[in-house]
Amino acid sequence: MTLPSCAPGSVATMVLVGAIGGAVRSLVGILKYMEQNRRAERFRAGYLVFSVFVSAVIGGFAGALCEGNWKIAGLAGYAGTDFIESLYKIKKSQGLEA
Repeated sequence: MTLPSCAPGSVATMVLVGAIGGAVRSLVGILKYMEQNRRAERFRAGYLVFSVFVSAVIGGFAGALCEGNWKIAGLAGYAGTDFIESLYKIKKSQGLEA
């Protein structure tokens, strides 16, 4: 087994594109939240980093399953972050610790 390269269609490329998709979704969520809630709240960088990391994993996995399709990897990273954020909101609304 060889290490992945950054050539188009490689696993490393899929992970990177998935991370970019997750970062875009995270930034959209942050901007939306800031627009709706003008009060100053503490920004949780750890949550952002975790969310982008998971998006990278999801995007890499999805891209590898789809024969190196970087578009699928990006969409999976974007949607994966949205899924994680929704789970977090459900958990928070139930009064459980995040």
